[in-house]
This record gives sequence, C-alpha cells and structure tokens, in this order.
Amino acid sequence: MKVGVVGAGSIGLLFAAYLSRKFDVTVYTRTKAQAKEINTHGILVKKGAGRKEYLVNALPFGEWQAREDLSIITVKQYQLAGILAKINQWSALPKNLLFLQNGMAHLQQIETILNGNLFVGSVEHGATRENFNTVSHNGMGVTNVAVFRGDLQPLRQFIAAAPKDFPFVYQEQYNQMLVKKLIVNAVINPLTAILEVNNGALIDNFYYYQVAEKLFKEITLILALKNESEYFQQVLDICRKTADNRSSMLKDIEANRVTEINAILGYILAEAKKQKKEAPLCQSLYLLIKGKETNKGGIVA
Repeated sequence: MKVGVVGAGSIGLLFAAYLSRKFDVTVYTRTKAQAKEINTHGILVKKGAGRKEYLVNALPFGEWQAREDLSIITVKQYQLAGILAKINQWSALPKNLLFLQNGMAHLQQIETILNGNLFVGSVEHGATRENFNTVSHNGMGVTNVAVFRGDLQPLRQFIAAAPKDFPFVYQEQYNQMLVKKLIVNAVINPLTAILEVNNGALIDNFYYYQVAEKLFKEITLILALKNESEYFQQVLDICRKTADNRSSMLKDIEANRVTEINAILGYILAEAKKQKKEAPLCQSLYLLIKGKETNKGGIVA
C-alpha cells in the first residue's frame, strides 16, 4: 500500500517515519531544501534517549498528485486552502484522503471536495520538529480516525496494516471524536500560549486551574455537552500526561508562526454567534492570541 503524507512539520515527519515501517511512504514538503535533506539523511525520530532513522522518499509539494492509495493531510487548518485548490483542479480526484487538522473549522472546507472517500482524524501524539528531518516524539498516543464521507473499507484496510506500536483507532462518529479533541485544544492551547507555561501548570497552579475550569464551563454551554465531568477529566488527564510539554499554540507563538486559534476558539465563537450565546472568556482569549500574533510581526505560516 502506498501512502502519501502531505506536510512535513512535526506530525507529518512523525507519521511518515512510523508508517514507513509498513507502507511505501512519500512525504511532500513545502520546500525543495527539506525534501533534499530527507532524501539524503532520512527522518530521525528522537524518543526519550532513543534515536532511530527512517528512510523515506520526499518530494516538494508541487509534485503531489495524490496517486497513492491514501493521502494523509497533516498541514494546519489555515494552510488547507492551497491543498484544496490543488485537489479541485484535478480532473481525476483522489480516492482516499485523511485529514488530521486540529479544531473543527476544516470540516466546512473539505466538504468542497466533490468526490472520493474523506476521512478525518484526531492525533494524540506529542511531537516537536527540531529541523528539516528531525522530530522529537514527546508523548505516545493513538490516532483516532473516522469516516467523514464515503466508503469505510479502505480506512479499515489501512488501520489493520498500520504498525501496532503506532495505532489507529476507528471511531463510529467523527463529530464526537473531533469535539473531544476540540475541547482539549480550546482549554489548553490558548491558556498556555498566553501564560507561556507548560501544560502541567494549568493543573498545578491553583489560580490557572480556576481559569481553565471557567473556560471549560463556557465551552460546554456553547457546545451543549452532556457528561461534562467526563470531558473535563479528559482535559485534566492530557495536562497530566503532557505536563512537561509546551502546547502547539505556545510553540507557534514562540516561533513567530500563525496559530490555529481560528480553527479552535474561532469555531467555538462562530457556534456561540449562531446560538446567540455570550462567550466573553473565549472572545477575550481569542483576541489576546490574535494580539500576540500581531505583536510578533511578519509571522511565517
């Protein structure tokens, strides 16, 4: 089975490396320089004290034609427009596409794809890209996947063939799967980015914990969640599990990159507006993150 991984950030490198154990993998990079580095030296995965190199074929994104049996789209939500524009220009659309974006704003975007099997996923791994071909695997998890539209069978085949130590777990309902990840991201990402703290500080610091709890309650009202305690426990568990990690949003701010705030809190604020509900804390955090982006100046996507 041939697999294409579109995007060579932390998640793209991680997936390309692990999946190369079982599949013929090609990773598509933003620049020719990164593709050359990967082709020359492979992808180096650092996990604890361990180091392992994976030989993976790499091509610049301009050469992507989605001829693989499955294309996994790992770019961030705000980068999807270019991907979708390319897809919709082709006369023969891809058969199987798996989208691994944070938040839920990307669902409206991928609806524009007119044909093929569309899958969505929620990644629980922690990873940091250190350079063009090196990724640090900071936290082991699973990748939950579900059918957004189309035939389940190709996804089942992929799950069955994937490496056992890099598992994919099928979920019946994509909406519930993505809502769970959305809540975790909506609480942890903006707070850690503004406070400039590791994830564990949100439960270790009494005052930060109270803000996290208030933010969660506001989100539950907007999304009309049932079993609130279960969802909040998940947030707490992730904070404990990744206590020493810095959230992706904090790392984006530190690296002068655009954040995924529009895909996360932006989606929640849009839902609040539809329902004519107030969301003062979400609104404030959204504006503060946008302000941090602006203050950086010349942000690199």
